[in-house]
Amino acid sequence: MNVVTIIGFLVVLLSAGALLVFSLSGRRAQPPVFREIPAMSRLKEAVGQSVEDGTRLHITLGSGSLTTLRGAPGLVGLGVVRRLGALTALGDRPPVVSGGDAALVLLAQQTLHDACRAAAAGEVYRPEAGRLTGLTPFSYAAGALPVTRDEDASVNVVMGNFGVEVALLTDAAERQGAFSLAASDNLTAQAVLYATAREALVGEELFATGAYIGAGAAHTASVQIQDILRSLLIFGILSGVLLTLMGLL
Repeated sequence: MNVVTIIGFLVVLLSAGALLVFSLSGRRAQPPVFREIPAMSRLKEAVGQSVEDGTRLHITLGSGSLTTLRGAPGLVGLGVVRRLGALTALGDRPPVVSGGDAALVLLAQQTLHDACRAAAAGEVYRPEAGRLTGLTPFSYAAGALPVTRDEDASVNVVMGNFGVEVALLTDAAERQGAFSLAASDNLTAQAVLYATAREALVGEELFATGAYIGAGAAHTASVQIQDILRSLLIFGILSGVLLTLMGLL
Protein backbone atom coordinates (compact mmCIF):
# COMPACT_ATOMS: atom_id res chain seq x y z
CA MET A 1 0.00 0.00 0.00
CA ASN A 2 1.62 3.25 -1.17
CA VAL A 3 1.40 6.73 0.36
CA VAL A 4 -1.24 7.96 -2.10
CA THR A 5 -3.53 5.04 -1.25
CA ILE A 6 -3.12 5.66 2.48
CA ILE A 7 -3.87 9.37 2.09
CA GLY A 8 -6.94 8.59 -0.02
CA PHE A 9 -8.19 6.11 2.58
CA LEU A 10 -7.71 8.67 5.37
CA VAL A 11 -9.59 11.33 3.38
CA VAL A 12 -12.52 8.95 2.85
CA LEU A 13 -12.51 7.92 6.51
CA LEU A 14 -12.38 11.50 7.80
CA SER A 15 -15.06 12.59 5.33
CA ALA A 16 -17.36 9.79 6.48
CA GLY A 17 -16.82 10.76 10.11
CA ALA A 18 -17.44 14.43 9.39
CA LEU A 19 -20.58 13.53 7.42
CA LEU A 20 -21.93 11.63 10.42
CA VAL A 21 -21.15 14.51 12.80
CA PHE A 22 -22.71 17.16 10.55
CA SER A 23 -25.77 14.97 9.93
CA LEU A 24 -26.45 14.50 13.63
CA SER A 25 -25.80 18.13 14.52
CA GLY A 26 -27.80 19.37 11.52
CA ARG A 27 -30.98 17.79 12.87
CA ARG A 28 -30.85 20.07 15.89
CA ALA A 29 -29.28 23.21 14.45
CA GLN A 30 -30.55 25.85 12.08
CA PRO A 31 -29.99 24.65 8.50
CA PRO A 32 -27.13 26.41 6.68
CA VAL A 33 -27.80 28.91 3.92
CA PHE A 34 -26.51 27.87 0.49
CA ARG A 35 -26.03 29.98 -2.60
CA GLU A 36 -29.09 30.26 -4.77
CA ILE A 37 -29.43 27.93 -7.74
CA PRO A 38 -32.30 29.32 -9.86
CA ALA A 39 -33.00 25.92 -11.41
CA MET A 40 -33.81 24.46 -7.98
CA SER A 41 -36.24 27.27 -7.19
CA ARG A 42 -37.99 26.68 -10.51
CA LEU A 43 -38.16 22.95 -9.82
CA LYS A 44 -39.99 23.55 -6.54
CA GLU A 45 -42.45 25.86 -8.29
CA ALA A 46 -43.03 23.35 -11.10
CA VAL A 47 -43.63 20.47 -8.67
CA GLY A 48 -46.16 22.53 -6.72
CA GLN A 49 -47.89 23.52 -9.95
CA SER A 50 -48.09 19.89 -11.10
CA VAL A 51 -49.91 18.90 -7.91
CA GLU A 52 -52.36 21.77 -8.34
CA ASP A 53 -52.95 20.92 -12.01
CA GLY A 54 -53.34 17.19 -11.42
CA THR A 55 -50.44 16.29 -13.71
CA ARG A 56 -47.62 13.82 -13.16
CA LEU A 57 -44.02 13.99 -11.93
CA HIS A 58 -41.59 11.77 -13.85
CA ILE A 59 -38.13 11.09 -12.42
CA THR A 60 -35.71 9.15 -14.61
CA LEU A 61 -32.47 7.86 -13.09
CA GLY A 62 -30.26 6.86 -16.00
CA SER A 63 -28.67 3.49 -16.70
CA GLY A 64 -25.57 3.60 -14.50
CA SER A 65 -24.87 0.32 -12.70
CA LEU A 66 -24.77 0.56 -8.91
CA THR A 67 -21.70 -1.71 -8.87
CA THR A 68 -19.61 0.94 -10.64
CA LEU A 69 -18.81 4.62 -10.15
CA ARG A 70 -21.44 5.41 -12.79
CA GLY A 71 -24.11 4.52 -10.23
CA ALA A 72 -23.36 7.47 -7.94
CA PRO A 73 -25.72 9.94 -9.70
CA GLY A 74 -28.49 7.36 -9.52
CA LEU A 75 -28.10 7.18 -5.75
CA VAL A 76 -28.46 10.95 -5.61
CA GLY A 77 -31.58 10.57 -7.71
CA LEU A 78 -33.05 8.18 -5.14
CA GLY A 79 -32.90 10.97 -2.57
CA VAL A 80 -34.80 13.15 -5.00
CA VAL A 81 -37.38 10.37 -5.48
CA ARG A 82 -37.86 10.15 -1.71
CA ARG A 83 -38.45 13.87 -1.26
CA LEU A 84 -40.41 14.77 -4.39
CA GLY A 85 -42.35 11.51 -4.25
CA ALA A 86 -43.65 12.45 -0.80
CA LEU A 87 -44.60 15.93 -2.00
CA THR A 88 -46.60 14.64 -4.99
CA ALA A 89 -48.00 11.36 -3.65
CA LEU A 90 -51.38 12.91 -2.83
CA GLY A 91 -51.82 14.42 -6.29
CA ASP A 92 -54.32 13.17 -8.84
CA ARG A 93 -51.54 11.39 -10.74
CA PRO A 94 -48.89 9.69 -8.54
CA PRO A 95 -45.23 10.04 -9.58
CA VAL A 96 -43.46 7.60 -11.90
CA VAL A 97 -39.78 6.62 -11.77
CA SER A 98 -37.92 5.04 -14.69
CA GLY A 99 -34.43 3.64 -14.99
CA GLY A 100 -32.12 1.50 -17.09
CA ASP A 101 -30.54 -0.65 -14.37
CA ALA A 102 -32.48 -3.43 -12.63
CA ALA A 103 -30.98 -2.92 -9.17
CA LEU A 104 -31.51 0.83 -9.37
CA VAL A 105 -35.17 0.40 -10.33
CA LEU A 106 -35.75 -2.02 -7.44
CA LEU A 107 -34.37 0.58 -5.04
CA ALA A 108 -36.48 3.25 -6.72
CA GLN A 109 -39.63 1.17 -6.18
CA GLN A 110 -38.87 0.79 -2.48
CA THR A 111 -37.96 4.46 -2.15
CA LEU A 112 -41.18 5.50 -3.86
CA HIS A 113 -43.14 3.21 -1.53
CA ASP A 114 -41.44 4.82 1.48
CA ALA A 115 -42.23 8.27 0.07
CA CYS A 116 -45.92 7.42 -0.25
CA ARG A 117 -46.05 6.10 3.30
CA ALA A 118 -44.28 9.22 4.58
CA ALA A 119 -47.06 11.26 2.98
CA ALA A 120 -49.68 9.02 4.67
CA ALA A 121 -50.66 7.78 1.22
CA GLY A 122 -49.28 4.26 1.19
CA GLU A 123 -52.42 2.99 -0.52
CA VAL A 124 -51.70 4.97 -3.70
CA TYR A 125 -48.38 3.21 -4.32
CA ARG A 126 -48.24 0.80 -7.23
CA PRO A 127 -45.14 -1.31 -8.03
CA GLU A 128 -45.50 -0.44 -11.71
CA ALA A 129 -44.72 3.17 -10.82
CA GLY A 130 -41.06 2.10 -10.82
CA ARG A 131 -40.20 0.97 -14.34
CA LEU A 132 -37.22 -0.73 -15.94
CA THR A 133 -37.63 0.68 -19.44
CA GLY A 134 -34.56 -0.84 -21.10
CA LEU A 135 -31.19 -2.44 -20.42
CA THR A 136 -29.11 -0.50 -22.95
CA PRO A 137 -28.80 3.30 -22.99
CA PHE A 138 -30.92 3.91 -26.08
CA SER A 139 -33.54 1.24 -25.32
CA TYR A 140 -33.88 2.72 -21.83
CA ALA A 141 -34.37 6.23 -23.21
CA ALA A 142 -36.85 5.02 -25.84
CA GLY A 143 -38.81 3.11 -23.20
CA ALA A 144 -39.02 6.16 -20.95
CA LEU A 145 -40.40 8.43 -23.69
CA PRO A 146 -44.06 7.29 -23.38
CA VAL A 147 -44.19 8.49 -19.77
CA THR A 148 -43.55 12.04 -20.92
CA ARG A 149 -45.62 11.84 -24.09
CA ASP A 150 -48.64 9.77 -23.05
CA GLU A 151 -49.00 9.99 -19.25
CA ASP A 152 -49.43 13.74 -18.77
CA ALA A 153 -46.06 14.33 -17.10
CA SER A 154 -45.64 18.08 -16.65
CA VAL A 155 -42.40 17.81 -14.64
CA ASN A 156 -39.45 15.66 -15.71
CA VAL A 157 -36.42 15.27 -13.47
CA VAL A 158 -33.61 13.67 -15.48
CA MET A 159 -30.84 12.74 -13.05
CA GLY A 160 -28.28 9.98 -13.42
CA ASN A 161 -25.57 8.61 -15.67
CA PHE A 162 -26.40 9.28 -19.32
CA GLY A 163 -24.77 9.61 -22.71
CA VAL A 164 -26.04 11.38 -25.80
CA GLU A 165 -29.30 9.40 -25.55
CA VAL A 166 -30.44 11.86 -22.89
CA ALA A 167 -31.32 14.28 -25.69
CA LEU A 168 -34.30 12.03 -26.53
CA LEU A 169 -35.71 12.54 -23.03
CA THR A 170 -35.24 16.29 -22.80
CA ASP A 171 -36.43 16.86 -26.36
CA ALA A 172 -39.62 14.92 -25.65
CA ALA A 173 -40.26 17.02 -22.54
CA GLU A 174 -39.71 20.22 -24.49
CA ARG A 175 -42.07 19.14 -27.27
CA GLN A 176 -44.77 18.48 -24.67
CA GLY A 177 -44.19 21.88 -23.07
CA ALA A 178 -43.17 20.16 -19.82
CA PHE A 179 -40.66 21.45 -17.29
CA SER A 180 -37.39 19.51 -17.24
CA LEU A 181 -34.50 19.68 -14.80
CA ALA A 182 -31.54 17.56 -15.82
CA ALA A 183 -28.14 16.64 -14.42
CA SER A 184 -25.47 14.05 -15.13
CA ASP A 185 -21.92 13.20 -14.17
CA ASN A 186 -21.02 12.53 -17.80
CA LEU A 187 -19.40 15.52 -19.54
CA THR A 188 -20.90 14.64 -22.92
CA ALA A 189 -24.35 14.44 -21.38
CA GLN A 190 -23.81 17.76 -19.57
CA ALA A 191 -23.07 19.43 -22.89
CA VAL A 192 -26.21 17.94 -24.43
CA LEU A 193 -28.36 18.91 -21.44
CA TYR A 194 -27.10 22.48 -21.42
CA ALA A 195 -28.46 22.84 -24.95
CA THR A 196 -31.69 20.82 -24.66
CA ALA A 197 -33.03 20.89 -21.09
CA ARG A 198 -35.23 23.63 -19.68
CA GLU A 199 -32.96 23.73 -16.60
CA ALA A 200 -29.56 22.02 -16.43
CA LEU A 201 -27.31 21.50 -13.41
CA VAL A 202 -23.58 21.60 -14.07
CA GLY A 203 -20.74 19.88 -12.23
CA GLU A 204 -21.15 19.19 -8.53
CA GLU A 205 -24.58 20.86 -8.47
CA LEU A 206 -25.91 17.36 -9.20
CA PHE A 207 -24.69 16.12 -5.82
CA ALA A 208 -26.17 19.12 -3.99
CA THR A 209 -29.70 18.54 -5.27
CA GLY A 210 -30.90 16.70 -2.16
CA ALA A 211 -29.81 19.53 0.12
CA TYR A 212 -31.64 22.14 -1.95
CA ILE A 213 -34.97 20.30 -1.94
CA GLY A 214 -34.82 19.43 1.76
CA ALA A 215 -34.21 15.70 1.37
CA GLY A 216 -32.65 15.39 4.83
CA ALA A 217 -29.79 16.28 7.14
CA ALA A 218 -27.39 13.85 5.45
CA HIS A 219 -27.79 15.63 2.11
CA THR A 220 -27.18 19.01 3.74
CA ALA A 221 -24.11 17.63 5.51
CA SER A 222 -22.74 16.25 2.24
CA VAL A 223 -22.73 19.74 0.72
CA GLN A 224 -20.86 21.07 3.75
CA ILE A 225 -18.27 18.29 3.36
CA GLN A 226 -17.92 19.14 -0.34
CA ASP A 227 -17.18 22.76 0.56
CA ILE A 228 -14.58 21.72 3.15
CA LEU A 229 -12.83 19.32 0.77
CA ARG A 230 -12.88 21.92 -1.99
CA SER A 231 -11.26 24.48 0.33
CA LEU A 232 -8.60 21.97 1.40
CA LEU A 233 -7.87 21.10 -2.22
CA ILE A 234 -7.46 24.77 -3.15
CA PHE A 235 -5.19 25.30 -0.15
CA GLY A 236 -3.10 22.26 -1.11
CA ILE A 237 -2.70 23.43 -4.72
CA LEU A 238 -1.71 26.95 -3.72
CA SER A 239 0.69 25.62 -1.09
CA GLY A 240 2.31 23.34 -3.64
CA VAL A 241 2.74 26.20 -6.12
CA LEU A 242 4.21 28.45 -3.44
CA LEU A 243 6.63 25.80 -2.20
CA THR A 244 7.70 25.09 -5.79
CA LEU A 245 8.39 28.77 -6.43
CA MET A 246 10.44 28.89 -3.23
CA GLY A 247 12.45 25.89 -4.40
CA LEU A 248 11.34 23.69 -1.51
CA LEU A 249 9.65 21.12 -3.73
